[in-house]
Amino acid sequence: MHPLLVVIIVAAVAAVFCWIASLVTEDTSWVDRLWSIVPVIYVWIFAIAGLTDGADATRLVVMALLVTAWGARLTFNFARKGGYTGTEDYRWAILRGRMSPALFQVFNLLFIVLYQMTLLVLITLPALVAWEHPSPFGVWDAVFAVLFVAFLVGETVADQQQWDFHQRKARGEAEGFLTTGLFATSRHPNFFFEQGQWWAFYALGASAAVSDGLGFWGGVINPSIIGAVLLTLLFIGSTVFTESISASKYPDYAQYRRTTSMLVPLPRRRVAVN
Repeated sequence: MHPLLVVIIVAAVAAVFCWIASLVTEDTSWVDRLWSIVPVIYVWIFAIAGLTDGADATRLVVMALLVTAWGARLTFNFARKGGYTGTEDYRWAILRGRMSPALFQVFNLLFIVLYQMTLLVLITLPALVAWEHPSPFGVWDAVFAVLFVAFLVGETVADQQQWDFHQRKARGEAEGFLTTGLFATSRHPNFFFEQGQWWAFYALGASAAVSDGLGFWGGVINPSIIGAVLLTLLFIGSTVFTESISASKYPDYAQYRRTTSMLVPLPRRRVAVN
């Protein structure tokens, strides 16, 4: 069976499960609970297909190992925040309060379940490109793999800083929102590093296509880029919504916005005081 068909079947089963579970439990965070798991499965499906084909599958195995590391780290971070103990994402609860029950269920089916589960397939399609264009693992592949690891480390540090802050906040030792460490250079460094990993993953797939003789169009730029693009757009939309909530809770957040980059880590800006 073609590996893409296997991935689509697994994704369809996962989507049906998330939708039914959300209706039964009245909890819409089931996709969140699978977010760090199903992409690992998808990439390994492509990697196993490459290994059984008998061609050089080094690149595919590296891609699968990188995504496995991504998934393990994200699963751990999600679990320690109570994600697997029935805690629903607070943003879904806010949206539920802004919509009628019927409209929210339409949103749940079309966006929370179908769109996001489809996106999780799309971001893994560079592995399909690598499977379709087997070629030796090269220097550029090593560069992109190291870049992926660098982004992974960056996100790990950012999430740990955020976790430590919220632990101090729970003990009454801190208040407000985090503005130090990596959060002094970006309001959402973890979001930046998360997107960076999937752009590096895309680059690995593009490297395979280029090594197999494809040029700029079809190689450097190929259809699997849609996953990274849509993920970036999703994160931007999610960031804007999250920040609207933070701004309503913390009056000082407006100043933080003026001085600190939203995503890309940059030196803090100076704002003139009138």
